[in-house]
Amino acid sequence: MRALPHGPRTPRSLLGALLLALATVAAVLAAAPAAHADTLVCEQYGSTTIQGRYVVQNNRWGASAPQCVTATDSGFRVTQADGAVPTNGAPKSYPSVFNGCHYTNCSPGTNLPAQVSGIASAPSSISYGFVGSAVYNASYDIWLDPTPKKNGVNRTEIMIWLNKVGPIQPIGSQAGTASVGGRTWQVWRGSNGSNDVISFVAPSAVASWSFDVMDFVRNTIARGMAQNNWYLTSVQAGFEPWQNGAGLAVNSFSSTVNLGTPGTGSPGAPGEPVTACEVAYATNVWSDGFTADVTVANTGSTPVDSWRLSFTLPSGQRVTNAWNATVSGPTGAVTATGLAHSAQVAAGASQTFGFQGTYSGTFSKPSGFSLNGARCA
Repeated sequence: MRALPHGPRTPRSLLGALLLALATVAAVLAAAPAAHADTLVCEQYGSTTIQGRYVVQNNRWGASAPQCVTATDSGFRVTQADGAVPTNGAPKSYPSVFNGCHYTNCSPGTNLPAQVSGIASAPSSISYGFVGSAVYNASYDIWLDPTPKKNGVNRTEIMIWLNKVGPIQPIGSQAGTASVGGRTWQVWRGSNGSNDVISFVAPSAVASWSFDVMDFVRNTIARGMAQNNWYLTSVQAGFEPWQNGAGLAVNSFSSTVNLGTPGTGSPGAPGEPVTACEVAYATNVWSDGFTADVTVANTGSTPVDSWRLSFTLPSGQRVTNAWNATVSGPTGAVTATGLAHSAQVAAGASQTFGFQGTYSGTFSKPSGFSLNGARCA
């Protein structure tokens, strides 16, 4: 190593400031999410995991022509989608990303299947990339069954069509309209062999959205197509192509299932902690970035050990670094975990952490905070 030329001595105060700056840079680099190499999947039912929590699947079930998907760190894109099938029949495939279980393939760390009566909320977000040279829908696929089924077809399938291109329609016939999640939908009902299908079709394309899956589950139950003692087994999002489809993309996806009694925040499953908590979320926002200072208050009478705060970032937001907590999942559903020296929130006390991020589009704050599985105020 070449020696540095001699020069004036650095004053001790300036040297201290320099060391502090270098330590800050090192901490930021350590907290930044690691890059994820894209993974190409071409096997008919091949899959891979992303973010350590979701499964991306090729799922070419209705045609023999080649299809490949490329999994990214936040979603996937359809790299190859050859061939076509008649538009009055079933689609070629369902390339998708999911939380839960699909034909015994369960996403890492999922708490699905979970009984509907024990789910307080199930926030999800999606950001799509569309193409014009194909016939397809962009859709969610949500599965319900009377048993905690991890293999095979479930009893009831809920589809949410966020875009429709070409002369295609859902299974069955239109049964009216409904307002769900603050939007108006065409409602279609039918059956697909052994399972019932209800489809909510957007009247115009929805390129990105954040919503609660349970709004659609409860609407389905109100129509007599499921029951509260049934199980939510998976939340999936992707595309059903009939013709071509290369270039379609899920730019980002998140799905969280918060266990607890709906509307109360109290747990609905044995072993779930009863947690009384409040979250304050203060932000500083500029043209393409922001910082968030988050305070988690324990309003209960017992301490919360090894605290974990879960929430879903709105579509287009990404965490770049954090302080006073470990934040896992740079986009979508994220979890902040206390550090060794701040792992407990005493009764009547609080812990504070923060993070920096980037965003695109219109900035908004997350909702649906839960502490160790119980929903916070």
